[in-house]
Amino acid sequence: MSIYTANEIHLINRPSGLPSHSDVEQVQRELEPPASGQVLIRNLYMSVDPYMRGRMRENAVYAQAYQLNKPMYGGAIGEVIESNSDRVKAGDIVLNQGAWRDRLVADDSNVTVLQPFDNDRLSLYLGALGMPGLTAYVGLQKFGEPKAGETVFVSAASGAVGAIVCQIAKQLGCRVVGSVGSDKKAEWLKTHCGVDATINYKTCGQLTKALAEAAPEGVDVYFENVGGEHLQAALNVMNPFGRVAACGMISAYNDAQPSPGPNNLMLIVGKKIRITGFIVSDHADMQPQFMSDMVGWIEAGNIEYQETVYEGLDKALDAFLALFSGDNFGKMIVKL
Repeated sequence: MSIYTANEIHLINRPSGLPSHSDVEQVQRELEPPASGQVLIRNLYMSVDPYMRGRMRENAVYAQAYQLNKPMYGGAIGEVIESNSDRVKAGDIVLNQGAWRDRLVADDSNVTVLQPFDNDRLSLYLGALGMPGLTAYVGLQKFGEPKAGETVFVSAASGAVGAIVCQIAKQLGCRVVGSVGSDKKAEWLKTHCGVDATINYKTCGQLTKALAEAAPEGVDVYFENVGGEHLQAALNVMNPFGRVAACGMISAYNDAQPSPGPNNLMLIVGKKIRITGFIVSDHADMQPQFMSDMVGWIEAGNIEYQETVYEGLDKALDAFLALFSGDNFGKMIVKL
């Protein structure tokens, strides 16, 4: 295959409910050589993330909608194989937004040259050192404002964002309760991440009851990744002046029709609870401190992480769908 030939995954239908293989198509097309100020990138790893489901909608909620019959996009790590740029050279490892394709031509202003601290762990820049890690860092510290001795509840706690939230909270001296969908994930959180109590939401029965037992002194901070029943339980158990950092609500992403919401929202008033939704791209000012802190924590062995890796662009949609079935363990990565 020529270096100017790219394989791409295009969105061809806007799915109703859970996406399927009939909604996407793999397309091979020829690329133009990089013009002045451009680079040709061979992607090594790409990320699939829950927010991409929102982009498949015609009226995307918080990110620009994908165009039909065009390649989808998102975070990817690649190697520059040809450069027509004074700033980026061939051989550079770059972060780019060319996920869902194996090669692309990009303006040099749209890539970030990485200086990896470990070339064997490049995928970390899509997970713990990437958007999910920064999401955890910003949401917990800026909007959760946890204090030593408080209880932090994290939904989807073994996921790419949730596991980092749990571990930062522990380093801040908090008691941490994590909700997950399997006993294996629960055991990993306890053994490797220092989480104090875990809930398997699939087997626990009544979630509010399970959370009240896991957090007998109440919840002070809730990091929201799931929505629905998890939000209802968190509000039920939350202490006065509790804080909710709302990152996502994956339980509703594939609903063809809106699901009924929590029926206890009046507790927000009575308990004086603060709920803040946020999009991590609005907080780039925290990136330098995040990178400094996170690299230091990883090198010191204070941050554990898990990855689930699918191999091949043709497996990218399967990897994406596994996010919604809970089949992933930690950050979902596609190796290209």
